[in-house]
Amino acid sequence: MKMKSLSLTALYGLGLAMTLAGCSGKPEAGAAPTPAASAPAARASASSAPAVSITTVRAVQRDLPVQLSATATVAPVSSVDVRPQVTSVITKVHVREGQSVRAGELLFTLDSRIDETNVAKAVAQLAKDQAGLADAQRQLARSRDLLEKNFISQGAVDTSQAAVDSQTAAVAADRAALDAARVALSYSRITAPGAGRVGAISVFTGSSVQANQTTLITITQLDPITVAFSLPQRNLADALAALKDGGASVTAVLPEGGGKLNGRMQFVDNLVDASSGTVKVKALFQNREGKLWPGAFVNVEMTARTLKGAVIVPQATLIQGVRGTTVYTVKDGKAVARAVQVVYAQGDDAAVTGVGANERVVLDGRQNLRPGVAVTERAPDAAGRPAGAASRAAGASAPLAPASAP
Repeated sequence: MKMKSLSLTALYGLGLAMTLAGCSGKPEAGAAPTPAASAPAARASASSAPAVSITTVRAVQRDLPVQLSATATVAPVSSVDVRPQVTSVITKVHVREGQSVRAGELLFTLDSRIDETNVAKAVAQLAKDQAGLADAQRQLARSRDLLEKNFISQGAVDTSQAAVDSQTAAVAADRAALDAARVALSYSRITAPGAGRVGAISVFTGSSVQANQTTLITITQLDPITVAFSLPQRNLADALAALKDGGASVTAVLPEGGGKLNGRMQFVDNLVDASSGTVKVKALFQNREGKLWPGAFVNVEMTARTLKGAVIVPQATLIQGVRGTTVYTVKDGKAVARAVQVVYAQGDDAAVTGVGANERVVLDGRQNLRPGVAVTERAPDAAGRPAGAASRAAGASAPLAPASAP
């Protein structure tokens, strides 16, 4: 028992000595270097590493148009449901389905016999009252002549004058009644309220129609025509700026190789849709050939503004990281990491800040680079592009969104 206790005491003393030796701050032989010592070592390793083969492109300075694109719906400028204003029976249909009509062109004729009778009655009543007015005016003239000769009193003249005034009012009422009868008669001739294309006809000769209820046809205006689409809220300022000076040019790309049409922006809605975060926009197009049809879907493109003197680099040179977007440039044969801010990206190009015009930016081989690594530049291919550019052009990735600052 005494020897066992002594062994335990010896082991405890040995462990305490080892702990104090570990706390003394002196690393043992073969221990890993501290982080402070690893940074210079890493730089030394980078400078001594073999050169990395790369290709570069020059950053160029030029104007870059800001292109907005969206899927749009073709909508007519006007689409009118034609309804009768009187209850009657159709006596004749003057148009065909799908026909193009002009404003004022006759479409339908309704039974107008009652209205024609009312017009004739109003004409007769007007003629009767006009005759009575003429007689009253003659009586007034005689009364005034007799008054000058002192054969009648002033009261008799006033009575004649009242008769004239009464008949004048009656004639005016008859004229108004005649105009009303003619308006009612005009309802029997239904004409086109505007130019456009006639839709399906749902009534025929002999059909009974109800005033302001029965839809006879729908006339849709096709030329000019509008294209409606929505833009994200972030592009609202660009859309409002494009609306000035007659509206920016808008291009409609027809499906299935149907070509393109050019129009002008005409309208930006006065509110942003809270459910989608978008604002409605309309553009007006001339449509003489009828290539745009109401309800069809088309793709639209619009140049909202132009970035003047922007520095442009290929999007393939951008490196996205947790600290933002960077590129590698070449200086004195070594790679230099440069933080950049993407102002606008479109297609294969990106407008950036943080890189100057004509600087060489690494395109191929950037994934193998570290700051300070020596680089060797490969020659471009036969087409004048850096090696690998042809493969990227054939299978280009989607545009990169500007990285937010950390």
